[in-house]
Amino acid sequence: MKELALKYGCNPNQKPSRIFMEEGELPIEIVCGRPGYINFLDALNAWQLVSELKEATGLPAAASFKHVSPAGAAVGLPLSDTLKKIYFVDDVPFELSPLACAYARARGADRMCSYGDFVALSDVCDEATARLIKREVSDGVIAPGYTPEAVEVLKAKRKGTYNVIKIDPAYRPAPIERKQVFGITFEQGRNEVKLDDPALFDDIPTKNKTFTAEARRDLVISLITLKYTQSNSVCYVKDGQAIGIGAGQQSRIHCTRLAGNKADEWWLRQCPKVMNLPFREDIRRADRDNTINIYIGDEYEDVLQDGVWQLFFTEKPELLTPAERKAWIARNTGVALGSDAFFPFGDNIERAHKSGVEYIAQAGGSIRDDHVIATCDKYGIAMAFTHVRLFHH
Repeated sequence: MKELALKYGCNPNQKPSRIFMEEGELPIEIVCGRPGYINFLDALNAWQLVSELKEATGLPAAASFKHVSPAGAAVGLPLSDTLKKIYFVDDVPFELSPLACAYARARGADRMCSYGDFVALSDVCDEATARLIKREVSDGVIAPGYTPEAVEVLKAKRKGTYNVIKIDPAYRPAPIERKQVFGITFEQGRNEVKLDDPALFDDIPTKNKTFTAEARRDLVISLITLKYTQSNSVCYVKDGQAIGIGAGQQSRIHCTRLAGNKADEWWLRQCPKVMNLPFREDIRRADRDNTINIYIGDEYEDVLQDGVWQLFFTEKPELLTPAERKAWIARNTGVALGSDAFFPFGDNIERAHKSGVEYIAQAGGSIRDDHVIATCDKYGIAMAFTHVRLFHH
């Protein structure tokens, strides 16, 4: 297959639309469904991300993409009972494979942004992973293959219209990439930088120069995730998974705040008061996610006022007070933070510290590097200057 006609482009009025190869054949096979223009943009970016995560860590990897940026990315480390519960996989009657754990982490870190996502898997999709995917609202999945059992499960999703793409893992694109904007062709070399290179941690200007093996792994995950995230962006990572991604912000501090708020929400969902919310049995997953988001935020009254809480809960929950929120967030530690370019001011470090960041990897090169370093030293944060920028547009 050299080309594939699509229903339309980014919007229904943008016709005709297709994907094609100037030389050779498309490295994909449509197992099920009819993927669209944006589906393929998400799928192909997500596939690159999980492929690099697998190569860098040796672990199965998964990503959840929305609008050409990851909402979540993770490797296949085992799930604690707490994570199983907040990712809503504590009730499954089957064992979670490493790939299924990676998917649960990637999909569960930011459940609101992952709603209606496109999934990428680094390994052949097994039945356990397919059964988790079937439970969630999603547009499709891309993987290097699928077991017969997984295909059967996925073909039953969305009345047989769920998008399932198989990609040739041996495919390598040309070293020069092109795209058109306003009729003008842009050309550049592909970003082939290797982000698992130990030399990225050679320049450590902070007083604390200690990076644990887990911290280095998490920083590599952060940097690879940023490589495929619309810039500006930063990425908070803990225990092998992204917990906050601040994609596409014009200001570095705004993406640090956005991603930090998402990391805080991920952590707050593990607070006992939140985990034990008395939800009605008939509440839908999406409504439960939205309710938790509101309950732990500043607009909590929207779900706790009389006449409203009854729609979601069997009894009125106790308020999670601002003091309780602050105290719980302060218990989060060991978080790694990557940035796709340098931090211009120490205010980014101040914000990152509030979300438990202890390790940072960023390009360096700001005229205020001294202020950034001093702020890290104030909190005992270990920071590496990678001297690598990772803008993605």
